[in-house]
Amino acid sequence: QVQLVESGGGLVQAGGSLRVSCVVSGRAFRDYAMGWFRQAPGKEREFVAAISWSGRSADYADPVKGRFTISRDNAKNTVYLQMNSLKPEDTAVYSCAARRAYGTVTYPEQYDYWGQGTQVTVSS
Repeated sequence: QVQLVESGGGLVQAGGSLRVSCVVSGRAFRDYAMGWFRQAPGKEREFVAAISWSGRSADYADPVKGRFTISRDNAKNTVYLQMNSLKPEDTAVYSCAARRAYGTVTYPEQYDYWGQGTQVTVSS
């Protein structure tokens, strides 16, 4: 059983920064590709960023390119999402996901495990 627990969400002003984390337990973390997704009220879940098992490859959604950075620490079983220059439209519940794979995975239906999510609110 793989469990994912996010933390680090909160309220931040537009232009500010926030880092959310996701700790994975239950299996060998290094075997899993990881991703971050977000869902705003009334909207569908959307892809934010993904990272390969090694951390050498990453993909980003166009709206966050140049502002967000995904990273992982395999020794700590943790994946991070550093969010800079935040905008009100970044407000959403951010969830991490895991899939046993080598490369990056960008489609939510391809992921096997999900966390509960952490709320990020950006005020204008």
